[in-house]
Amino acid sequence: MGGRIAVLVSGAGTNLQALLEDTAIRPHIALVLSDRPGVRALERADAARIEALTIEPRGDRRALSVAVADALTQRGIDLVVSAGYMRILGSPVVDRWRHRWLNVHPSLLPAFPGMHAVADAVAAGVKVTGVTVHLVDEGVDSGPIVLQEPVEVRDGDDWDSLEARIHATEHRLLPRAVRAMLDDRIVVDGRRARIEVTP
Repeated sequence: MGGRIAVLVSGAGTNLQALLEDTAIRPHIALVLSDRPGVRALERADAARIEALTIEPRGDRRALSVAVADALTQRGIDLVVSAGYMRILGSPVVDRWRHRWLNVHPSLLPAFPGMHAVADAVAAGVKVTGVTVHLVDEGVDSGPIVLQEPVEVRDGDDWDSLEARIHATEHRLLPRAVRAMLDDRIVVDGRRARIEVTP
């Protein structure tokens, strides 16, 4: 498939950096889009000489979704990657990029969906959490799962220590899934998704 990638961000952009450092992915990144001005991720885009765009929420979710969809369409975006993007976008984006939009989430979904997954895992006292890369659908962290990897929760872990290990896992899994999507190797069958292995 190949194509032009937009990376959606809201913060520091460490997952964006992992994508930029992947030589198979970097040439395809055409846009970095944030919902917040002045974040570190936009600086990373500038440093990489990639267009950086901010679309702040104004009005309801649909208004933001339409604005984002219009921006992506105008730039000929083929694939979308949410890398720490903290907004839920609706059908104007979901419908257009269905099965071509990946999100990375810091838990083993369906456990701990939403914005506070790392803190929720610590508070719940679980022994294992992890990282999920999934396709985006209309729900909250509910799309078909492409990749998952467990991360141990150690005695004495707090939010910072656990998040550091989760980030390291994210930085491996997300590029792997994006490479598969670029190669058109993600196959979706209802609620299930898999990566085809090339011979």
